[in-house]
Amino acid sequence: MGQWKNLLLRDQDRGEPVDRLVRVIQPAPGVPALVNVGKPHNGRVAGPRAPLGRRKARHRAEGPILSAVSVLTEPKIDCHLHLLDPHRFPYHEQAWYHPVENEQGSAEQLVDLFDAFAIRNAVIVGPNSGYDTDNRCLLDLLDRGAGRFRGVAVVDNDIARPDLERLRDAGVVGTTMQAALLGVEHFAGTAPLLRHLKELGMFADVQVQHDQLVELAPLLDASGVNVPIDHCGRPDPAKGLDQPGFAALLAAGRTGRYWVKLSGLVKCSAQRYPWSDSWPFVQALVEAFTPDRCLWGSDWPFLRAPERIDYATVLTLTERLLPDPVVREQILWSTPARLFGFAA
Repeated sequence: MGQWKNLLLRDQDRGEPVDRLVRVIQPAPGVPALVNVGKPHNGRVAGPRAPLGRRKARHRAEGPILSAVSVLTEPKIDCHLHLLDPHRFPYHEQAWYHPVENEQGSAEQLVDLFDAFAIRNAVIVGPNSGYDTDNRCLLDLLDRGAGRFRGVAVVDNDIARPDLERLRDAGVVGTTMQAALLGVEHFAGTAPLLRHLKELGMFADVQVQHDQLVELAPLLDASGVNVPIDHCGRPDPAKGLDQPGFAALLAAGRTGRYWVKLSGLVKCSAQRYPWSDSWPFVQALVEAFTPDRCLWGSDWPFLRAPERIDYATVLTLTERLLPDPVVREQILWSTPARLFGFAA
């Protein structure tokens, strides 16, 4: 993802040159490289970490603040990840899949992970795996999170409006429509649910794959509800940018009611990491939606992943695909902060 080199960078506080080991990012084709700061030769980190949400930092790193940026220390909002803690909240018996130990993630693990990578806030998406419509694990985190988190719940299609109102009041901002798993036909009778979501100022969080959006879009468009789309729309990597489902997603980006999550690239790829056959889809989405309607998500803890995936490598790949720090700040911070009501 980049080459480590010794360079002289200038200390912003004292104006003195400082010897640093830095990483020169090689971005996706057609965009200029950036230089990111690594550790200095004395082993100290290059500068203080950004503030980390509600938890107090136990230590403050010493050292000069340098005129370089890194996705690992920039403040961020993770807009797509899951909480799976069967030790505190046993799985729903009828859930379609019970994630195994290395696919699980507790609230304590999540907070420590966020503190390590400067994740200020997050949108936790209730998984069909493990919990199905049992949202107790999600609601417990929202209750303990002191405003740091928002939630997206899995609900029955015929959920009553008062139940949706209670979820909203607890910090839930939307409900899932997992067509990639359940099929488009599963949501054929959801016009009343979508109407309630729109009236309550909530979202329909949609996951489709291949050409499913072509069939689902009329229902979504008729409702007027706001729609974040998961995982770049999960296009078929072999069929290019003109495949009907992806073309429909690009068109939706110009309507003003859709957002897209630049997440789950492994789900848009037929290759191994860094999933370079998915990069043209990411670039097309940023162009069509603009950074004002693009979001970023890690998809932690990486359920049913076909290969090992780590939070840090997902972030550094994001930096490679979005090398401009201004664009990255919009997608990873200001756009989700505005959309989900987090304090900037």
